[in-house]
Amino acid sequence: MTSTEPATDPTPEPASAATRVIAWLRAHLFGLAVANLVANIGIVVTGGVVRLTGSGLGCPTWPKCTEESYVAHEALGINGVIEFGNRLLTYVLAAIAITVVVAAWNRRGVIRRLAIIVALGIPFQGVIGGITVLTDLNPYVVALHLLLSMGMVGLCVWILDEIRSPVREAAPRSARTAAVVTFVVGWFALWLGTVVTGSGPHSGDLESRRTGLDPALMSHIHAYAVYALVAATLVTLWLGRRNAYVRSVAITLLVVELAQGLIGWVQYLTDLPVLLVGFHMVGAALISAGVARLVCSVRARA
Repeated sequence: MTSTEPATDPTPEPASAATRVIAWLRAHLFGLAVANLVANIGIVVTGGVVRLTGSGLGCPTWPKCTEESYVAHEALGINGVIEFGNRLLTYVLAAIAITVVVAAWNRRGVIRRLAIIVALGIPFQGVIGGITVLTDLNPYVVALHLLLSMGMVGLCVWILDEIRSPVREAAPRSARTAAVVTFVVGWFALWLGTVVTGSGPHSGDLESRRTGLDPALMSHIHAYAVYALVAATLVTLWLGRRNAYVRSVAITLLVVELAQGLIGWVQYLTDLPVLLVGFHMVGAALISAGVARLVCSVRARA
């Protein structure tokens, strides 16, 4: 007589805390990517606050805030607090970017590569920011610092499009070409905006040097570039009108451009009030996001 013991299933081991955290990050990749985009736009805004309040040299050296301290102290006043606070936000930005890399690590292909590029770009941006301080806010280095942030915004938009975007056919070739032209013109307008800023009164510090260019003349040249951007967007809208997604993206971008143009003219006519200049910087970041999204929108998505 034989006896058989009832089979027992082995009890699965509970997942480790690290495994649970990674699983949560992967499940929330889209939300983390949105946070990445918002944070990169936010660093543009806080950088604008630094410049508009004259706090660019609130911490007069780098990587320390002063020769004796890594943190701001009372002798530096409110300008030191603002500049040091902007530096601290870089660490928040880095933390968000790292979580996106971890969440996207199992995604082979462009999503993971873009996430890594954005994460690596943050310390590089920090170094460029340090150079701006060490060169006493050289306007050309400041312009590079801002344009790199704009590029990061565009990459964050690309990541979002890869993660979640409507299924669609590619737009006609003419519309794809027009979208690329719009992107190039948009970046030319953004660059000219930095030249205008480098020539105007909001330098970040009363003692920092300017480009020496005529700010009124550069403002008009910048305005013509914005007119060209609006025209290119309208052409893209017309050529891609049969594609609902392209049409929606182009109309959104057009609205942002018109609002940005209105703010630009009002601030020019009212001698550059700080609040309007701040809104104009937000608009510039949205333009960077918009032209990147337009280029993404004309591609096919399976």
